[in-house]
Amino acid sequence: MEFTKKQIWSLLVPLMVEQLLNSLMGTADTIMVTTAGAEAISAVSLVDSINVLVINLFSAMCTGGAIIVSQYIGNGQNEKANAAGKQLLFAILVISVFGTAICVMWGNGILGAIFGKVDGKVMANARVYFFITALSYPFIAMYNAAAALFRADKNSKLPMTISTISNFINIAGNAVMIFVFRLGVTGAALSTLLSRVFSAIAILAFLKTTRQLVRIENYLSIRPDFRTTLKILRIGIPTGIENGMFQFGKLAIQSTVSLMGTAAIAANAMTSMLESLSCQAPVGIGLGMMTIVGQCIGAGDDKAAAYYIKRLSLYGFVALLISAAAVSVLVIPITALSGMEKEVASLAIHLTWFVHVIKPFAWSGSFLPAYGLRAAGDVKFSMIVSMTTMWTCRVAIVMVLARGFGFGPLAVWIGMASDWCVRSVCFLLRFKSGRWLAHKIAR
Repeated sequence: MEFTKKQIWSLLVPLMVEQLLNSLMGTADTIMVTTAGAEAISAVSLVDSINVLVINLFSAMCTGGAIIVSQYIGNGQNEKANAAGKQLLFAILVISVFGTAICVMWGNGILGAIFGKVDGKVMANARVYFFITALSYPFIAMYNAAAALFRADKNSKLPMTISTISNFINIAGNAVMIFVFRLGVTGAALSTLLSRVFSAIAILAFLKTTRQLVRIENYLSIRPDFRTTLKILRIGIPTGIENGMFQFGKLAIQSTVSLMGTAAIAANAMTSMLESLSCQAPVGIGLGMMTIVGQCIGAGDDKAAAYYIKRLSLYGFVALLISAAAVSVLVIPITALSGMEKEVASLAIHLTWFVHVIKPFAWSGSFLPAYGLRAAGDVKFSMIVSMTTMWTCRVAIVMVLARGFGFGPLAVWIGMASDWCVRSVCFLLRFKSGRWLAHKIAR
């Protein structure tokens, strides 16, 4: 199975743009909420650690559906692709509504159990923010599911356009509700809810009316098909566990950083933001790889699947090399414009340089091939490797270096780099073995 350069780049470019815009808009969103006061940003930060975990679980489910749909499209079974798309939408709606119900009814208990005794004003803001943003779970889940179906059919431009408009709605809503109506955390949460409602309605409308292989003409006609849903869960559950463990690992590391002092916390936060920004373009390429490799696997063209994993991993490496160079140059003016103290800015600059010298060579192998392996259905291996390296390399090394040898925030990035390197070796060996081809899902 062969894809032309035009087909590849028409898929990849919108995905890269969408990922970059989401990251930049998220940064702007955080800055705007900061103006509402320390209690507001603290509350949003705490709740978002839960929201990210929940949304990642939805994304894992969507990944499972997108892979199956891509494989069905690849082997020409368009009716089964449509059936799988319907089951993805049905399952994600049920799961997200259930999640919302739990968070709305027992939100106070959840916040208390996770964060314990925080400042009273922070907790009051957190409860409001959690309640409102939990109402948006079904909408962000449905958007992610529908967007995954469009991407599986090689249409990444439409989700990018809707996501861009949604981000601007969120920013504009924040501006009005925080700066004009002075609603603080409530305004920020309502703005997020509004933007997600728009995303869901818009993309579901297009999924119903657009002319493409995967489309849902009548949403009310969807009925549960447990056999297809189980196929989706076979990929979605391991991917969800992998994403969940990754977030728990980040929380464990964050608890260690919180003991290092204000300067270390601020410098590490800036470095984390820039590190996240630099990998958005290659993440977009990885998402595109899942569509291309999934269709190759569905068509029974294993050689093409292997070829595109190598080719797109190379594209991702080049994109990351460019991003890392740009971030390394921009970190100096960014820290200056942010008004950081000289000590904090210097630490953030040196940490950013350390990370981005290593990252293109270590991160690329640890993440990009894994997208292709997942697209072939080899999700359990990815889950086991990611969980193992997260806890034995990233978390363990950080704990030893930071708490045992007083390394400071540099320990975080040494641990992360070691995680990337070990993962790279594991995925390279797995790819070369060819065993990832024995897990095809769509039949």
